[in-house]
Amino acid sequence: QSGALATQAVEHVDALEGYFARFHPQLRIVVVLPLLIACVVGALDYVVVIFLLLAAPLIPFFMALVGMGAERLNREQFGAISRLSAHFVDRVRGMSTLQLFGRTEQARRDVWYATDEYRRLSMKTLRLAFLSSAVLEFFASVAIAVVAMYVGFGLLGYIDYGPASSLTLFSGLAVLLLAPEFFQPLRTLSQHYHDRAAALGAAESLVYLLDQPRKAAGPANAPDNDALLELINVEIGHDGESVLGDVSLVLEPGDVVVLTGASGSGKSSLLALLAGFMVPRAGELRRRPQTQVAWLDQSPCLLQGSLADNLALADPEAGPEAMREALDQAGLGELLEALPQGLETPLGERGVGLSGGQAQRLALARIYLSEAPLVLLDEPTANLDAGTEAVVVEALGRWARAGRTLVIATHHP
Repeated sequence: QSGALATQAVEHVDALEGYFARFHPQLRIVVVLPLLIACVVGALDYVVVIFLLLAAPLIPFFMALVGMGAERLNREQFGAISRLSAHFVDRVRGMSTLQLFGRTEQARRDVWYATDEYRRLSMKTLRLAFLSSAVLEFFASVAIAVVAMYVGFGLLGYIDYGPASSLTLFSGLAVLLLAPEFFQPLRTLSQHYHDRAAALGAAESLVYLLDQPRKAAGPANAPDNDALLELINVEIGHDGESVLGDVSLVLEPGDVVVLTGASGSGKSSLLALLAGFMVPRAGELRRRPQTQVAWLDQSPCLLQGSLADNLALADPEAGPEAMREALDQAGLGELLEALPQGLETPLGERGVGLSGGQAQRLALARIYLSEAPLVLLDEPTANLDAGTEAVVVEALGRWARAGRTLVIATHHP
C-alpha cells in the first residue's frame, strides 16, 4: 500500500543512517583503540591488563544477547509503523464513504488502537535499550572498580604479588586513568548497537522491495525503420499472471490507434507499457530515443495548487495567454471567465473543487500545452456529458490533423 511504501522510503531509509554513521565507524575504533591502551597499560602493569582483558569480552557478549532481542523488537516496530501508515492513509482516502455511512467514530477508534500498538512496541524497545545500557555500564564499572582496588592496595603495600610492589604514584594513576578509556569504545559501541538493530529491522523490508522484479521501463532500442514505437511479440502481465500475449504493433508518426475490448482485457496495461510505466514480460519494446509522451489517465493526477500550477506541469514556460487558450480549447473557457481568481484559482488535492468532467478537461488542456509527439489516452470520454464529450472528440481530431500520434483506449463506438 502507498502508506506503507511511503514509510519505507522515508522512515526505514533514515533508520540506516545510524548504522553507517555511528556503528560502522565505531567497529574500527573498537579494534584499534582498546588494543593501543592495553599495550600502554601492559608496559606499566601486566596484572591490570589481565583484569581488563578478562572483563572486556563480557560487554560484547551481553551486547550481542541484548541486540538479538532489540533486532526482533525493531523489526516488529517497523512493521507496525508501516501497517499504521497504510491504515491511516486508507481511512483518509475513504473518509467521504465513512462519513456517508456514519462510520467515522469506528474509524477513529481503529486508528487509535493501531497507534496504541505502535506505542507499546516503542516502549518495549526503549525499555530494552535502557536495561542493556544499565547492564553494560555495570560490568564496565565493576572492572574499573577492581582496577582501582588493586592500585589502591598496591600503593598501600597490602598486595605484593607481581608488579604490585613496584607500583608508583605515576604508574598507578596512569593505569587508573586509562582503565575507563579502555572500556569507553566498547560502551560507545554498545550504545550504537541499537542503531545496528534498528537498521537491520528496517533493511529487511527495504531488501524485500529491492528484490521485487523491475516494473519501470529502462532504455529501449530504437526501431529499425522511421517508426515512433514498435512492439514485437510482447507479453504483458502483473504478479505472475499474463494479461496480453503475442502483441505486435508499429506506431508511425501521425497514426491514430484505438484499443477496444471488454473491461479487464488489458487496454490500460498496454497503454502503461507504451508510456514506459512497466516492462514487457516477454518480447521487445523499441522506442525512438527521447520520445516524449503525454498521458491522460482515467483519473487525472491533479495537485494541490492553482489552475496555473497544474497547467505548468506540462510546460513550465507557458504564459497566461497560452494557458487560457489551452483551457478554451479543452472547453473550460466559460468556467475560467466565471472564476474570480482566474488562473490563480486554488484546487485541492486530486482536483477537489472541480467536477469529474472539469478535471478531465483540465488534464486535456495540459496535453494541449505539451509538445509530446505521442499522446496516450485512457478512456478520455468516460463519465462525460454529451457536450463535454463532443469537445474532447473535436480536440482528438485537431491533434490527429496536426500530426500527433494518438493511442486511445475506449469503449465508445
